[in-house]
Amino acid sequence: MSTKPLTDDEAWSAVLSRDRRMDGRFVTGVLTTGIYCRPSCAARHPKRENVRFFANGPDAAATGLRPCLRCKPDEVGRDEAALALCYRMLAESEDALSLDGLAEATGYSPFHLHRIFKRATGITPAAYARALRAGRLKEALGGSASVTDAIYAAGYSGSSRFYAEAKERLGMNPSAWRNGGKGETIRWATAETALGTMFLAATDKGICRLSFDEDETALRARFPYAAIEEGGAAMAALAERAVAAVNAPEKPHDLPLDVRGTAFQEAVWRELSRIPPGETLSYAALAARAGNPKAVRAAGTACGANQIAILIPCHRAKRGDGTLGGYAYGLERKVKLLQKEKGQ
Repeated sequence: MSTKPLTDDEAWSAVLSRDRRMDGRFVTGVLTTGIYCRPSCAARHPKRENVRFFANGPDAAATGLRPCLRCKPDEVGRDEAALALCYRMLAESEDALSLDGLAEATGYSPFHLHRIFKRATGITPAAYARALRAGRLKEALGGSASVTDAIYAAGYSGSSRFYAEAKERLGMNPSAWRNGGKGETIRWATAETALGTMFLAATDKGICRLSFDEDETALRARFPYAAIEEGGAAMAALAERAVAAVNAPEKPHDLPLDVRGTAFQEAVWRELSRIPPGETLSYAALAARAGNPKAVRAAGTACGANQIAILIPCHRAKRGDGTLGGYAYGLERKVKLLQKEKGQ
C-alpha cells in the first residue's frame, strides 16, 4: 500500500484544523521560534511564511530545529501511526479489507486494532469501510443505468452483500432512493420558531428536512414518487422538540435524523456537529478534518447540501478569509444563530 505524500497546502490545512489523524505523517517547522511540532499542536498558529514541513522529527532536527515541549512531536504514539495507516488503506483500497489484513499491516493483533480504532472513531473498521462503500454507491446510483451496475461500481462483491447493508445506511431501499422515494412515506409539519416559520419533514427513521421559508413543494420535487402527507400527532410532537432545538441552538439535541450523503459529505456534517456552539471553522479546516484537505470546494458543497438546518450546524462554517459567507436561509439568520450560541 503506497502512501501519497502530502502537498504543502494539504499539510497547512491539517495544521490549521489541528488534525490529529495527520500526527506521525509530518512535522511543522517554525523558523522564527526554532521548533517543530505535530500537526495537532495546540499552540498558537504561526504565520504561513514562517513554516516549513518535514517528513519527520530527525529531518527537522537536522536543520537545527528542536522539538516542541508542548506537543512533543517525537513521541507520536504507535497507535496514532497505526490508525493513520488504516485510514489510508481503507480509503484507497477498492477491495474489502479484513481486520486481519489491517492488523498485519500495522503489526497489531486484530483485537487490539479493533479496540483502538473504535475508540478513536466511534465505529469499527468494518463500519468505516461500509460508510465509504455507501458513499461510492450513492454517487454510482446517480450515474448508472441500473441499481445492479451501481452496486458493483461501488465495490460491493454482489447484490446480497449490498442489500444486507444498504437499507440501514440509506434509510430506504436503493430503488426507492433512485426513483424519487417510490414506496416511501414522508410526513411534514410547520411551526413557529424564534427564527421564523420552520418546515419539518420526516421518514419513519427520522427528520430528513428542516428548513425555513418554504412548504412541501421542495419536498415533492426531491421525492416526486413518495407519499407526502401532512403529519399527525406524532409529527406534531416531533415538531415541538425541533422548535426547542431551533430556539436553543447552543444546547445538544437527541432528535432522530435521516441523513443521507456521500461518505465525505457525512464526514463534513459530523465535523460541523463537533464545532463548539458560537464558534466557526473554515471550509479548508472542515475538509481536512473530514479526511480530504484538497476538497475545500467539496466541503462548501457539503454544507450547502445539508438538508437539516441547525440540527446539523452548517451555520458554523465560514470562508477562508474569515467572513461568514452565505447561508441558505439568509445571512441575518446565520448571524443571529451564532450570537445566540455565544449568549449575546
